Amino acid sequence: MSATTLPIRRPPLSRPPAPVRRWWRDAAGLATWLSLLFVVALWVSGRGLQQLSGVAGLLTSTGRLTGLVAADLLLIQLLLMARIPWVERSYGQDELARRHRLVGFTSFTLTLAHIGLISLGYAATDRSGLVAEVWDLVTTYPGMLLATAGTAALVLVAVTSVKAARRRLRYESWHLLHLYAYLGAGLALPHQLWTGADFTASPVATVFWWGAYAVAAGAVLVFRIGLPLWRNGYHRLVVDRVVPEGDGAVSVWLRGRALDRLPVAAGQFFVWRFLTGPGWTRGNPFSLSAAPDGRRLRITAKDLGDGSARLANLPVGTRALFEGPYGRLTSSVRSGPRVTMFASGIGITPLRALLEEMPYRPGDAVLLYRASTQAQLLFRHELDALAARRGVRVCYLPGRRARDRDSWLPDRYAAVPDDVVLRHLVPGIAEHDVFVCGPGRWTEAVIGSARRAGVPAGRIHFERFGW
Repeated sequence: MSATTLPIRRPPLSRPPAPVRRWWRDAAGLATWLSLLFVVALWVSGRGLQQLSGVAGLLTSTGRLTGLVAADLLLIQLLLMARIPWVERSYGQDELARRHRLVGFTSFTLTLAHIGLISLGYAATDRSGLVAEVWDLVTTYPGMLLATAGTAALVLVAVTSVKAARRRLRYESWHLLHLYAYLGAGLALPHQLWTGADFTASPVATVFWWGAYAVAAGAVLVFRIGLPLWRNGYHRLVVDRVVPEGDGAVSVWLRGRALDRLPVAAGQFFVWRFLTGPGWTRGNPFSLSAAPDGRRLRITAKDLGDGSARLANLPVGTRALFEGPYGRLTSSVRSGPRVTMFASGIGITPLRALLEEMPYRPGDAVLLYRASTQAQLLFRHELDALAARRGVRVCYLPGRRARDRDSWLPDRYAAVPDDVVLRHLVPGIAEHDVFVCGPGRWTEAVIGSARRAGVPAGRIHFERFGW
């Protein structure tokens, strides 16, 4: 047994996360659509339809509507970023990230439409030039200079969120720039309350908009700032030891106070900051690679960026700050007794923890572990021990990937469709819950293969290893 091998056990959790209620997701989606419908109703009650006559009225009234919807979507975007526990556990980080991106780009597009339509409408009303009208709006209307600065901050966030730009940025830089969304929302508020007639047209509108901003700001303050501060002050995590795992990966063990009271489950991740000098303010998401036992936590990361590279040199006793736990890739989403897990590369970390903690009978759990080389198969000794003690069937799949198609299998299977290979490797796969963790395109290939093999979409649970 190697130095990194853990005793295989099923650690008790004193305070597991609250179970995911199906109605949470429906309630969050319903509240979102109701808020948008209410905003449109406020526009209608403010004579928005009656003012659509004439070119100037059409432009101005449509500009008002796009501004109102954009403002509501901006607040929804902030709520999606607020890490509200029941929302986060209902949707999971992958889907929340996609919805956040969609809502964000929609809000940004409508904001630009609002600026353009209002400027054109006012210019048509005053019979002035567009440039002169824009200058007059920015320099003379209350709150417009702040709104212009807020728009500039949102432009920065939108530009750096485009996939092509995001690929050129380090995760740490992208994460820091993304915080400008809060600045943009805050700077837009004075303009909306001082010059936005639709915000103050009636007591109902005033209560709605002040309430919406209060809810968004409160969620951010409580769940992004207050709860992490309280948990860090209470649990006081420090580095216990650092263990190289091979192939550029390293595990960090952390100890702290009353960790049995931390509501965390195997499969989840935290955003970590280690107080070791310059750069400590940039958070990095790392999953637990061992089931939490109430005494220590273990994370494992590969040298893929500045944050993960620093882990190998952490001194024992270094203070660790954390946000979380996050993620819904836990045993609570299971719907049946049998499971198949797909891991690629460092994506093995949450699945290795799940295999340790999750209840199952011998033969009811399968792990398909993909890597480019044998050396990149992390935790092999631990996985073999799980196989021997708990009856997990582990199938290692090292080798180069197929070049002529998107496949989750190594190229030696290139002549056979992926779903055919999957049915051969895991007979009865259609009756399994499927857990997937790996890079984006690889994950999509696994999901497609599982669906073609008959696995219902509701039984496929995944977390892409990316940002």
